[in-house]
Amino acid sequence: MHSAFAARGAGAPLPIWFVTADSYAQVRDGLDPVARAFAVSAQFEPKPGQALLLPGKDGALSGVLFGLEPTDKAPDRFLPGRLPGLLPAGTYGFANAPHDTRLAALAFALGGYKFTRYRKAGDNAAKLVVPDGVDAAELTRIAEGVALARDLINTPANDMGPAELEEAARALGGRHGAVVRSIVGDDLIAQNFPLIHAVGRASPRAPRLVELTWGDPAAPKITLVGKGVCFDTGGLDLKPSSGMLIMKKDMGGAACVLAAAHMIMDAKLKVRLRVLIPAVENSVSGAAFRPLDVYRSRKGLTVEIGNTDAEGRLVLADALALADEEAPELIVDMATLTGAARVALGLDLPPFYTHADALAEDLMRHARAEHDPLWRMPLWRPYDSMLDSKVADLNNVSSGAFAGSITAALFLNRFVEKAKAWAHVDVYGWTPSAKPARPEGGECQAARVLYALLKERYGS
Repeated sequence: MHSAFAARGAGAPLPIWFVTADSYAQVRDGLDPVARAFAVSAQFEPKPGQALLLPGKDGALSGVLFGLEPTDKAPDRFLPGRLPGLLPAGTYGFANAPHDTRLAALAFALGGYKFTRYRKAGDNAAKLVVPDGVDAAELTRIAEGVALARDLINTPANDMGPAELEEAARALGGRHGAVVRSIVGDDLIAQNFPLIHAVGRASPRAPRLVELTWGDPAAPKITLVGKGVCFDTGGLDLKPSSGMLIMKKDMGGAACVLAAAHMIMDAKLKVRLRVLIPAVENSVSGAAFRPLDVYRSRKGLTVEIGNTDAEGRLVLADALALADEEAPELIVDMATLTGAARVALGLDLPPFYTHADALAEDLMRHARAEHDPLWRMPLWRPYDSMLDSKVADLNNVSSGAFAGSITAALFLNRFVEKAKAWAHVDVYGWTPSAKPARPEGGECQAARVLYALLKERYGS
């Protein structure tokens, strides 16, 4: 069980009453006289996110009031994720139902996350008894997956290079009985992954392709591909210092697919799971790949380098080509790929691209249900010509200044032909300022949606 949760039977939990402007009077009037008098004298207003600690007759804490939005105001179902930061040590339980009991309990666990690798932090003092009818094991595997992604993204590049990212995949594989292999350094050339090698060869930390496989080989084949650029300087098209500041998060796609993989394997979904992570550092040295270089990809398409800072799509291209060779049921890639996606949709709403309408509808449905937002964007074929090159099959960047996220997705689409369905998710992987259940720092996006989709299709 997750550390945010308490086992039943260890005494009566302190009640948390969820209140809105409409329900507050009724809840208040049902409190014991001391707590009711205190709430009145404190002039508590049930504003969203506001909490009031209520005393009992002996002065000890007897319960908590916590404000929620009205149901007609598109409530934030993760708002209860603020509670771990507001409550003193103790064991708590929901005294009445929030807007979504399951998501409120998950938010409680996610809101207590702390990154503790370099600075000590105590265990979450406030613990929640999982509400009746909510699967504690399910919440635990999801919260563990999210914490894994956050930990990986938050770890700085000096301690999270390609080798360390591979080790994280090996540790996860070992936990679940998966097989993990890697192709490292010049072996990438020998085994036909030239784009991964080109992007990573300038760093003294060898590039690699990490592969995790799990499950019955006869089960439906599901392949996840995650961008694992452990730090991105921009290469010879060097980023300004402001652009490099949080580039430790550029392996966020890899972190998110590992989070999803943990959920899938822990739930023992009936799939043959394959995870592919091209892990590199995009550095500057005499060995760096250059603007206008041309490389033949694993798929055979030649790619002209229009910009070395568009390296993520290059490493994904070789990995996607490998994934596509066995024609799986589904390929999903996740990547911190474009600033254009952030301009279009902001930091909290990752776009995704797919030709499969049924898959898109399922992803959107689960995104709403899981409070893990996504938004479908078009693979607009007329923009394909923006990737034309005069000397190669295609350029790695668009010839124009617009539609950068779409053209990046169109580039990746060139490397997928045989899979029955494919989706590309352009995640941000970072929360700049804390929000309910989302502490500042690395963030796991789209993994919960993907897990919910696969659980619906391939769960027991």
